[in-house]
Amino acid sequence: MRRVAIVGAGMTPFAEHFALGIKDLLPMAFAECAHSVDKGLAKTDLQAAWFGAMGTADGFPAGILADTLGLPDLPVSRVENSCATGQDALRNALFGVASGVFDVALVMGADKLRDTTSADMLWEWEAMARDMAWDYPLGLVAPAGFALHVRRYLHESPATEEHLAMVAVKNHRHGVDNPKARLRFEITMEQALNAPTVVTPFRMYDCAPQSDGAAALVIAADDVADRFTDRPVWIRGVGLGLDSVMHQHKPDLTTFPATTRAAKQAFAMAGLGPVDVDVAEVHDFLTGIELMSYEDLGFAERLGGYKLLEAGETSMGGSLPVNPSGGLKAKGHPPGATGVAQCVELFQQLRGEAVNQVDGARIGLAHNIGGPTAVSAVTILEGSGSHGR
Repeated sequence: MRRVAIVGAGMTPFAEHFALGIKDLLPMAFAECAHSVDKGLAKTDLQAAWFGAMGTADGFPAGILADTLGLPDLPVSRVENSCATGQDALRNALFGVASGVFDVALVMGADKLRDTTSADMLWEWEAMARDMAWDYPLGLVAPAGFALHVRRYLHESPATEEHLAMVAVKNHRHGVDNPKARLRFEITMEQALNAPTVVTPFRMYDCAPQSDGAAALVIAADDVADRFTDRPVWIRGVGLGLDSVMHQHKPDLTTFPATTRAAKQAFAMAGLGPVDVDVAEVHDFLTGIELMSYEDLGFAERLGGYKLLEAGETSMGGSLPVNPSGGLKAKGHPPGATGVAQCVELFQQLRGEAVNQVDGARIGLAHNIGGPTAVSAVTILEGSGSHGR
């Protein structure tokens, strides 16, 4: 396989874009992505596209992307894989370029959830993203399904609801200066712990806001990457892990096997380990997911993820900043766009251009988990040189 690099990256703000549709958001993200390509990008440079979209109710996603970007001759593949959709789109594009079939490809993710026309579509998507025979009729939509895991995890580990609140406080703090984040305000531990309960043990500030948005990447093979930039960000490893859809088939609720499988694949492909990661964007649709994922990704010992929070290791200035963008928690979560947007953040981090820049960041990791905890994606990126702020 050929080495493949990200040579451009961009995204829209994640927000309640009531006045904008998918047809507006896609060109916005693509324009910022094209502008980020150091040596310029022509639409004719693109040979194929992969488009991740989950809940958009705007029609035929692949055709909409080709139409709105003025790329009628471009083959577009639509990818849907619950909250792993965006990263899985990148994974498939990577294979298309690494195999030699294409030299340059576009990866986009987008979703439009926050308007009345798609409200019913959101719940149809929730049903399609989990077991429809047992889980969904019992009300095990995303917060309730993850709550089963996190309640059991809190029972078996020293972690408490205070540690969930610490994740929320940290990620809100990280998101304050991010112009693309939806919730740009800090919260206190008291606010997090006294907020209304959504589903035990999650309170309001434990939950990320469903949002609208789009994100884009341009990837290129190593032998043509220098046509676009002298500062590529290399895709070192990707992984996609699956697990049982039905909760009654999961023998241990204190771990997410889909994540451990995806991480194992990505690290093996990269020839790296968790200790090599300098900055991470970790799925925090609910705060307990981030806490448990510290362990599944290999950043912490079994049932010891809370120690990283207590020591400040996952905050800016710590040894492994997690979600310097604000994460899903502060930035927002349009499912199809989220994984692509995480890689936009890491692209900026590894080139020394991020809003919350991690000093000397060289290796970045992106992680998503979705469905009834049944699918996870992990992507490992490497910058082309060291840098400071």
